[in-house]
Amino acid sequence: MLAEFVLALAGCCAPAPAEAPVAPVRTVPCEEVIDHVRFPYLGNRDLRYRARLVLDAVSAPGPFVPQTTPTESRPWTYFAKWGMVVRGGAGQAVTVTVPRAWRGRVAISWGNAQHTVFHTLHFPRCGVDRAQGNAYAGGFFLRRASDCVPLVYRVGARSTTLWFGVGRRCVR
Repeated sequence: MLAEFVLALAGCCAPAPAEAPVAPVRTVPCEEVIDHVRFPYLGNRDLRYRARLVLDAVSAPGPFVPQTTPTESRPWTYFAKWGMVVRGGAGQAVTVTVPRAWRGRVAISWGNAQHTVFHTLHFPRCGVDRAQGNAYAGGFFLRRASDCVPLVYRVGARSTTLWFGVGRRCVR
C-alpha cells in the first residue's frame, strides 16, 4: 500500500490544465483526500526526495521536484506531480499561496480540481486524529520546463516561505 501511495504522490503523468485563467482561492474539501498516512509523512527513504515538515502541519514536497511533464495546454505548459500531506485532527487549517510576484510563472493544484489551477489553496481541518495525515494529489504548473519557485504556507498566525526547484535544482 505504501508503494502505491508513493507512486500516486510522485507519478509521471500530467493532467492538462484548463486554458482559462487561474481561479481564485479554493478550499479543498475533505472528500478529496486520497489516502491517510502517519503524520508527519517523510516520504521516500532517499533523502533527495524526502518531504519537508512545515509549521508542524504539512509534509510538503522536498526542495527538489525532479520531473516535469508537458501538458500540451497553454499557458501552463508543464506540470510536476508531487503530493502533499496535511495533518489531520484538531490541527489548524492550512493555506498555501503562490506569492503575487510569481503568479505569472507558477500555479498550483492539490485535490481533485478538475485540472483547474490556483494561486491559493485552503485546506480545512479534516479528521479527528492528529497522528494521521491527509494526502492530496497535485503539484506545480509552470510556463517553462523548470524553475525555482516559492510557496507561502500559513497555519493560523504563523507563515513561512519554502523554495522548490521544479525540474532543476536551486541554490537558495
